[in-house]
Amino acid sequence: MSSLSTVTVADHMSRETVTANLGDGLRQTWVRMQERDIRHMPVLDAEERLAGIVSDRDLRRPDTVDVGTIDDFRLDDRMKVAEVMTRPAVSVRASTPLLEAMDLVLEHRFGALPVIDDDQRVVGILSAWDLLRAARTTH
Repeated sequence: MSSLSTVTVADHMSRETVTANLGDGLRQTWVRMQERDIRHMPVLDAEERLAGIVSDRDLRRPDTVDVGTIDDFRLDDRMKVAEVMTRPAVSVRASTPLLEAMDLVLEHRFGALPVIDDDQRVVGILSAWDLLRAARTTH
């Protein structure tokens, strides 16, 4: 087992990252999140560079859903991801020390951090769950 002080984001990030595009509809994005059992998606611009991040919470904000009763949750694709995503997304590089990424997640209460390369292209995502697993395996 290695010490957390020597571990990088690359050692624990998820490399298979599901992304959204700026013009994707909210319902379409919600369905993809549910199908993949994920809560965060990096959002890409037309050049496939990181433009922001969208979470399931962003999709459930009161201004994005038609709420008639407490159990009523309806999204449609008229509203686009670009309208609700967080931008700019705070991101890290694969070479970032894992402790630095943990500090960002704790300080800002993020659920995930997109991992980018030098060209702002998404190469992975580091979720809070990834960090918990890392802490457990590198103790």
